[in-house]
Amino acid sequence: MRIEAYNQVAQLYQGSKSGKSQKVPGVAIGRDKVTISQTGYDYQIAKQAVAEASDIREDKVAQLKTRVESGSYKVDSGDFASKLLEKYDALHR
Repeated sequence: MRIEAYNQVAQLYQGSKSGKSQKVPGVAIGRDKVTISQTGYDYQIAKQAVAEASDIREDKVAQLKTRVESGSYKVDSGDFASKLLEKYDALHR
């Protein structure tokens, strides 16, 4: 390993550093500004609405619960098997 080469490279980088920042003529120094588009704003509103919504549809759950408890909820085994195979096919494509 050659330490001399490292020292030469370090000297080059140290020599190119300047202690002061340079001003560019015609450029005003100010504050940065962020503007959110209407689409971005609408997205945030929709995202907030989804986050606040319940994951469970209480009305559907109540209907099904009533039908199960009364014994009027019947599942056709052929329909169940068809739906199950559709889901299986969709996952394995």
